[in-house]
Amino acid sequence: MSTWQPSEQGLSDLLQLLREAVNPTNNSNVQEIPDYNSYLVYILTQMPNEEPYIRSVAGLTLKNNIRSYYPEIPPQIMDHIKECCLQHIGDETIGRAVSLVITAIMARGQVHNWPQGLQVLLEKLDDPSPSVVTQALGTLKRICEDCSHELDSTINGVQPLEFMIPKFLVFFEHPNPHLRLDAINAVQQFITLRSEPLMRRINDFLSGVFNRATDDNVEVRKAVCQALVSILETCPEHILPHMNNLAEYMLFSTQSDDEDLALEACEFWLVFAEQDALRPQLSPYLSKVIPVLLKCMVYSETDPLLISAMDDDAHVADSEQDIKPRFHKAAVVEVERADKNDLDENTKKAGGDYDYEDDEDEDDDDFGLDDDDFYGDWNLRKCSAAALDVMCTAFEGEAINVLMPMLKVELESQDWMHQECGILALGAAAEGGSAHIAPHLPELIPYLFSKLSHNKPLVRSITCWTLGRYAEFIVKASRQSPEARKAFLEPLVQLMLQRILDNNKRVQEAACSSFSLLEEEADKDLVPYLQPILVTLSTAFEKYQHRNLLLLYDTLGTLADVVGEALNTPEYIQLVITPLIAKWQSTPDDDPDIFPLLECLSSVTSALGKAFKPFAEPVYNRCVSLVCKTLEEAHQPGAEEPDKDYMVVALDLLSGIVQALNTDAEPLVANTNPPVVQFLPMCINDDVPEVRQSAYALLGDLAISCFEHIRAVLPNFMPHLIQQIDPSATFVSVCNNATWAAGEITLKLGSEIQPYVEHMLQRLFPLMVTPQLQRTLGENVAITIGRIGLVCPGMVAPHLENFVHPWLEHMSPVRDNEEKASAFSGLCEMIKANPEGAVKAFPHLCVAIADYHLVPPALNESFGNILMGYKNMFGEQQWQQGLASLQPPVRAALQERYHI
Repeated sequence: MSTWQPSEQGLSDLLQLLREAVNPTNNSNVQEIPDYNSYLVYILTQMPNEEPYIRSVAGLTLKNNIRSYYPEIPPQIMDHIKECCLQHIGDETIGRAVSLVITAIMARGQVHNWPQGLQVLLEKLDDPSPSVVTQALGTLKRICEDCSHELDSTINGVQPLEFMIPKFLVFFEHPNPHLRLDAINAVQQFITLRSEPLMRRINDFLSGVFNRATDDNVEVRKAVCQALVSILETCPEHILPHMNNLAEYMLFSTQSDDEDLALEACEFWLVFAEQDALRPQLSPYLSKVIPVLLKCMVYSETDPLLISAMDDDAHVADSEQDIKPRFHKAAVVEVERADKNDLDENTKKAGGDYDYEDDEDEDDDDFGLDDDDFYGDWNLRKCSAAALDVMCTAFEGEAINVLMPMLKVELESQDWMHQECGILALGAAAEGGSAHIAPHLPELIPYLFSKLSHNKPLVRSITCWTLGRYAEFIVKASRQSPEARKAFLEPLVQLMLQRILDNNKRVQEAACSSFSLLEEEADKDLVPYLQPILVTLSTAFEKYQHRNLLLLYDTLGTLADVVGEALNTPEYIQLVITPLIAKWQSTPDDDPDIFPLLECLSSVTSALGKAFKPFAEPVYNRCVSLVCKTLEEAHQPGAEEPDKDYMVVALDLLSGIVQALNTDAEPLVANTNPPVVQFLPMCINDDVPEVRQSAYALLGDLAISCFEHIRAVLPNFMPHLIQQIDPSATFVSVCNNATWAAGEITLKLGSEIQPYVEHMLQRLFPLMVTPQLQRTLGENVAITIGRIGLVCPGMVAPHLENFVHPWLEHMSPVRDNEEKASAFSGLCEMIKANPEGAVKAFPHLCVAIADYHLVPPALNESFGNILMGYKNMFGEQQWQQGLASLQPPVRAALQERYHI
């Protein structure tokens, strides 16, 4: 038993602090008081006459100290705290605070070092005092929540769960509902871990849970649903034998008047539908589940959104909590592919097209009213819609056949909330069921058009969202005939533009998001409608509040990406640039709104090309200022690390300006203050990958447009650039952009690149032969190898046999352009130097040549010479055998073009 005693003065001072509601944890001076934590535990456990509030504050402070400063607390003091707390489990005044302190100790890695604590808590479960049992079980439940992995291990040769789980299972039948609830929640923590002590008792656990399925306490029934969902997700084999009764129970619970219980039960259907292996087991219940989901998707009269939706709120300023955090995603330099349908989603190409990179963490939030906005802020309605979405994807026609008759009833209802539900369900079914809904869409699309003018904003917004989900169908149908275009695309554009200027902010948001989806699908098909589109977006800049303004940047940027140089007319430029420059001038450097604004400007810059020149200088100079300011803040001793997203987005726009203006950027670069070559090396060596990624994109663009400004400093750049061409591809996008920049520099330096070639090839070759190399990186690696082979063929050609096959696989899908031409010209030079190196890949070479359509004359001549050279080398018999192995279209193309 500890004999520690406080001094009267120290105790008095600390009590005074607690009474004044000062939080000692946040006061670093208090932490330096000797025996500080001993005083806290003394107040908590040894002063029964003190105010309960003060004792609880002492306990909570002690808990926070343990979580924050555990390594600094001397072991003898921690032992004293443990001893005092174990003695006061069940104290009706301070029991909860004691429980929290014990849990904090366990959470700091003490499960293994304090087995006595677990033992005492388990013994307390048999105590005759109800309060002791309640607090002991509550503490154990918290420990299970915080320390599940540690408990699911062996401690001194013993698995604690072997003793804990049987104890918990007994409490499933306890008359006190709080104890039943704590016991179920405690065991539930080990389901996802597939803990062996639980798995050996899974039937006992299921039996106990099923016995509680009709518990008279709703919180217990919620815990039952949570446990069953966890088992379905983690180890469904244990629950499938009970599926008939379980499905009926979950259907009943999904329709509970208690929405929280209904939500927990609805999660069951979402998890069920998401598991492909369970599809046969779910199929028999579709006809029962889908009607229930549809019923749960109707707005409740008490839904906060229903209550708060105002008819006209566009004039109401947004509150701070309305604004989502914004994260910039650095530009990735990518290669145009021959098949635009092969482009992956969610990432904007530096040059304007959509493409893919699967590097560091992504943030897909584009401030649009995407699926997360309807399925987010989780509630029963949204969970039901998400479950329906997944079911229509998993079961396609089977689910649609069940849904369509009920959908018709909802859509034809006179009650606007049922109409809204039907429109939501139609949108939810779009991804998986579009093929089976397609026959109905010629009738449904005009119906949706009519609902865009509904007097209820929630109907207008959900209609916008649903039409966005069918944008692909609408665009494809509109391409079939002028009549289809007039029936589908033209009214959609016209009506969606009206909704972009809606007087309700939620409708504006949904319309902008859906219009962005339409832009991506329609691409150049929107060019005939640019004038009304740009007039609308320009007007929206004046009308929108903060949150939707950020979304509007994305809508305009996406439009610029897809229509490209079609924006380049005086009228369009005026409509686009005027609001952007106004926002540019009014947005401070340290405002996060600068991110979406700069991203939008990058897209507009790429689209306008040299037409952006009149606006370029102030934008360019401010970007330089943003980069330099961030670098200065980063190098101030003792200062906090600045937000380098500002530097990343500025570098990306600098890169976009240089790329757009090409050689016309030379005066800007020449007059940069400080010079580009002064700050760019710091960016290239930055410890943040996204900064390096954007810096290498800028370096490559400078190499293309303003090479003489960086020539002199290349000896400083090249070692760092080569280092980032990382065969392990730890940071894929950094490696990608560095590789691309190396290729551009190689073209400019010509044979002067020779001192760096061996080092580059040592890093490029392992990447080239890496199985399943990320596509964009593989294409840039191939192009750079080809360019090195163009200027130094003798250094690359000896290795040709080792990389030519994957090289051809990466290069063949690339769209016919200057990059592809330079790379294949390099391949031709390598083959001339080492024809034997490509013999094994000859059929693949023939396919690549045949698939190359827009071939520059010089390269076309090289292809012909190489094919004739192989014909002479093989001899007639082997040559004919080689041709015979090719597909007829390939053989025909080669014979027609090269007369072989």
